[in-house]
This record gives sequence, C-alpha cells and structure tokens, in this order.
Amino acid sequence: MAEESNEKNKASGPGNQKDPGGPFKYNFGNNKFALFFLITLIGLFLIMFVFNDSNNMTDISYTEFLRAVEENNIESVRIYDNQEIRGIFRTTVPGRSAQFKTRIPYFDDTLLPRLETHGVRVTGAVRNVSTYRLFIDLIPWIIGFGFIWFMFRQMQGGGNKALGFGKSRAKRYMDTDKKFTFADVAGQKEAKYELQEVVDFLKNPGKFAKIGAKIPKGVLLVGMPGTGKTLMAKAIAGEAGVPYFHMSGSDFVEMFVGVGASRVRDLFEQGRKNAPCILFIDELDAVGRTRGAGYGGGHDEREQTLNQMLVEMDGFDTKDGIIILAATNRPDVLDPALLRPGRFDRQVVVDMPDIKEREDILNIHAKKIPVDPSVDLKRIARATPGTSGADIANLVNEAALFAARKDQKTVTMQDFEQARDKILLGVARHSRVISPEEKNATAYHEAGHALLHYMLEYADPLHKVTVIPHGRALGMALSLPEKEIYSRYKGWLLDRIKIALGGYVAESIVFNTTSTGTQNDLKQATQVARKMVCEWGMSTKIGPIALGNEDEPIFIGKEIAKHKDYSEETSRLIDEEIRAILKDCLDETTQILTENRSKLDLLAETLVTKETLDDFEIRTLLGIGYKNKNIAIERQERQNAQEANSNTTQASEKSSDNNDIKQDEENNKEGRSQAE
Repeated sequence: MAEESNEKNKASGPGNQKDPGGPFKYNFGNNKFALFFLITLIGLFLIMFVFNDSNNMTDISYTEFLRAVEENNIESVRIYDNQEIRGIFRTTVPGRSAQFKTRIPYFDDTLLPRLETHGVRVTGAVRNVSTYRLFIDLIPWIIGFGFIWFMFRQMQGGGNKALGFGKSRAKRYMDTDKKFTFADVAGQKEAKYELQEVVDFLKNPGKFAKIGAKIPKGVLLVGMPGTGKTLMAKAIAGEAGVPYFHMSGSDFVEMFVGVGASRVRDLFEQGRKNAPCILFIDELDAVGRTRGAGYGGGHDEREQTLNQMLVEMDGFDTKDGIIILAATNRPDVLDPALLRPGRFDRQVVVDMPDIKEREDILNIHAKKIPVDPSVDLKRIARATPGTSGADIANLVNEAALFAARKDQKTVTMQDFEQARDKILLGVARHSRVISPEEKNATAYHEAGHALLHYMLEYADPLHKVTVIPHGRALGMALSLPEKEIYSRYKGWLLDRIKIALGGYVAESIVFNTTSTGTQNDLKQATQVARKMVCEWGMSTKIGPIALGNEDEPIFIGKEIAKHKDYSEETSRLIDEEIRAILKDCLDETTQILTENRSKLDLLAETLVTKETLDDFEIRTLLGIGYKNKNIAIERQERQNAQEANSNTTQASEKSSDNNDIKQDEENNKEGRSQAE
C-alpha cells in the first residue's frame, strides 16, 4: 500500500498533473508555441550539423601546411579570397581525413612559387553565399525576434502582466460566484431603501426613462469601518443580477507616473463593455483626496488619477447602464468635485447597528454554528453597544473557538460571555505574577471606579469589575448602558469624570499617595472636561462657542495643522474652566468615597479574594437595590437560571456517578456468580 501511494504521489507531482507517465514529462498542450520553438531549434541544429561541408575536413595550422608542401605531401589546393586554403593530402595518416583546410595568417608572396616548385595543382575561388546558406544563417535571428515578440504579447495581456501597468486590476464577480442579497445584510433599512432605486434601475431602466427621471450616476457609501459597506455593494449586484467589478482605491496609484489614470480609463472601458454593471471602488479616499494639498510643489500622481476619474464620471450617460459605487470612512477629505451632482450625487450612510440590528446580525452568524438553546441573543445584543457588524461576527467566531477548546458540541451562553469580555476587556493574562501589595492597591483602585457607578445618578450600570490583568491594564471596571443612547447630557459627562477620578481618589484616601496606574484615568477626565468647555458649550464663563478648530491637510501631519483661533486671554480662561470642572468633580468624588469607606473596603477585600465581580454580585454584597424593577427581575431570573443550570450539571454528574457505582456492583455480582 505504501509503494502504491508513493507511485501515485510521484504521478501527481509538479509538472505532471495531466501526464501520469513520469515526473519529468512536461505537458505542452497549454503552450503550443513552446513546443513549436523547441522542435524548430532542434531541427535547425541538425541541419547545420549534417549539411556542414567543413565537418569532413581536418583543420591544420599554416605552419603544418608549409611543412607538408616541403615534404611533397600536398596534391592540390584551392585558395578562397587569399584567406583560406582547402586541399587534399597525397598520403594520409590513419584516422585522419584526406581533405584539410587552413587559414592564411599574413600576405605570403612566396606561397605560389613554392607550390609550383613542389608540383601542387593550384586553383582559385571566390566564396559564394548561397540562398540556402543565407536562409540557414537567418533562422536563428527569425526565431529570436519571434520569441521576443511572443514574450511581449504574453506580458501585455497574459498571465503575469509584468508590463501591463496601465491595465485595470478590478476583480469581477460572475454569476457563478456566491451571491449576496439584501437578506444577507441585517438591518440598515434606510440604506437599503436608498439603494433599492439603483437595483430597480439596473433591472428595468426603461421605467425611469419613460417618466424622464435620471438615476444617480454614483453612490457613495459612508460609514465607520466594519459596518458592511462592501457587503452592501455586493448585495446590490446580487439583487440586480449584473456583473460586479471590485477595485480598491490604492490599486490605482503606482510608482510610475500616469499609471493610475490609465487604470481608471481601463476600468471604465471594462464597464462599458459589460454594461449594465456595477463598478465598486473601495476606500475611495486613497485616490479621491482634496487636490492642491500636497505641500512642496511638483506633480502628484494622485491628482492626475483623480482628474481622470472626474472626466470619466462626467462623461458617463445614464443610458450606459453603469452604476459607480464607492465606499469610504473619511468623506470629509474627499475632493468637492467628486461629491457634486452628476458624479457621486447620492451619499448613503451605513451606520453602526442599533440593538435590534445587532440581534439580526447575531442571528445571521449564529446560523453557521451549533448554538445551545439556552443562548439569549437578545441579551448579547444589548450587552454589545457601539459594536459594528464585523465586531459581532468576530464575537460569534470567538465564542465558537471557546467552545471548541472545551470539546463542546454546542456553543453556550458562557462562551458568548467569555468572547464578549475578550473583545471589550482584552485577553485575560492569568499568568502574570502580581505581588499581594500591588494586587491590594489595584483592588482599591478598581473598587473606587466600581462603587461610584452605584452612588452617582447618571452613571451607566456596572457590568463587571476585575483585578485580573487584561491587555496592558492591571484591572478594569466596565459599564454598559441599558439602552441605545445617541447624545449625552452634562450630568452624565460630569459623572463620567467622577468615575474616571474614582481610582485616583481611592488610592489617595487609603494609601495617602497615588500610583502611575491613574495615568489613563486622568487623561480621559481631562479630555471630557476640555470638550465640555471648547466644543459642547457647557461652560458658563466661555459660553456656547466652539474653540480650537483643527484643519487637517491631506499630506501633512496633524501636529502641523493645529492652530489657535482664539486669544491668549481666552486660552487662560479655558484652562481655568477645565481646572474648575476637574476640581469640583474631584471634591465630590472624595466626599462620596470617604462617606462610603466601609463599602469601599468590603468591595476591595472581596475583589482580592474573588478577583472578578459582576453587577449582581456587587449589589448582593453591598445591599444595593435596582432603580429599574424590570432589570432587577431580569437579573434575578438570570441568576436563578445559572444556579439551576449548575444544579442540573451537578445532579447529572451525581447521577452518572451513581450509575457507575451500580454498574460496578452488577459486574461484581456477575463475577462472583461465574466464580461459583
């Protein structure tokens, strides 16, 4: 069997996929030119070797020729153009040809008298170039030029495209590829409604032409990364049933000047040949940035590419049946000429999913894995605010990986919880060795954050607090909103600052000093306070005015672009207001934690022991009730379900143990009966 498998492997080795005769045979069926070239070359060498009349002659030196003349061993000679002598020996040496040839190295006046003296018959001749010989000499040149021409043709339009710089690299998705439809894109009802017109136009353009309506030439999909812009473009092509060409914006720009514009022309030419179709350009900002922002002068390849794209889009006619789709997450940096009516005259926002859309996305991805019936996807959707469709797909995949590591047949709710914590908190680093003193300090720091969630009016509910290192953080307190919130009020922002200062204040109260672990907390608190003063008009002294505009040129770093649009006096007032907000929040945070020192100590001590506490455990530990009765009922039901699941597991294990004991007793009885 081993020998047979080895023979099969040899037969299916590289270069022998279609010819099982041997590993060294090459299949010329895919390249007839290579076969023709090889046969012609072999034939040429054979002809030159067989018909070469000089192969039967002995090549001797001129000195040896003169010696043979003196010895009267030369019968006759023929002199060609006073350069070459060919003759016949009178007597030959065994193994040596009777005919010879030699070249005259210099002009010898004594040659003819010497030949006459020794009775050598002399004739002269002019070397003639025959048509046959001329053809033989030209064959290598013809073959060489033909081979070079063939290689250029291959490189221009063939496989590797080594010289096809100006050709478009757009990938075409045919009807045989997997089709995506709007049903594969969860949520995004408004975006689908806007794009349904594009689908209707591609299916039935006559309906719009009769009423005189013009469909948008270009549709720009705008949204955060991972929201499904590319998937939406595929869904449009799948719904309309037309060819779909996909190309990234960075594919246009090359190191050679003019290549980007050439690729734009080639892409739009492909679109005209395959109309009706969809041309999709992903990451449009890579080539469509505002012109004239390249400091330092000189010609910019991106600008030339953009100019060609503007010309091609402006020359399009709606009757061509070509729709240009583009996606970007930076619409603010695009050139205004791209966004005017007649080019990308419609912008469709592909927004982050809300709680209902997140649940729909979870249902789509959960169909691909075996999910336990106890999994509540609605609860997972509510616990993942601010996540995109790509994040949710990653969450489902991580949950499946957790289940696979445990050798489970289905993915349970615990796996989804672990996957969510891994994505939101980072990977838990259980292997990091932390001293008891540092662990105690971290527990008080995180307890300060966690306790404030229950003492402040506008704070979001706490989800989990842990002193297990995650990522680069030694501990973490995570809060999740109860519902979708799209704008924040001043009270929530102030409570957010107080929670950020909770770790700093807790360390100050307990240890009379602070650590470097407060760096990120202080940075967050300062950023929120600065935005309250400069951007959101939440300072009574500054008033409702936006300060500190930052314009970012396209090819210049952010630091160079920053500039002040206010006076030094206003700058001083801004610093005072920021400091005042932070000071008020710090004083109130200190007062709250000082008054609740016993709860702070209890929570920190419990964290040192258990390392991780969730909202229900903290409320039970501190005796804090729920403001919302529905949440209290839901949390209690969840806790009861977890306990019931744990009891069921224990009972199942106990029943299994009892069955094993009974089976052992029966086996012992059978053994005794057989022995008797």
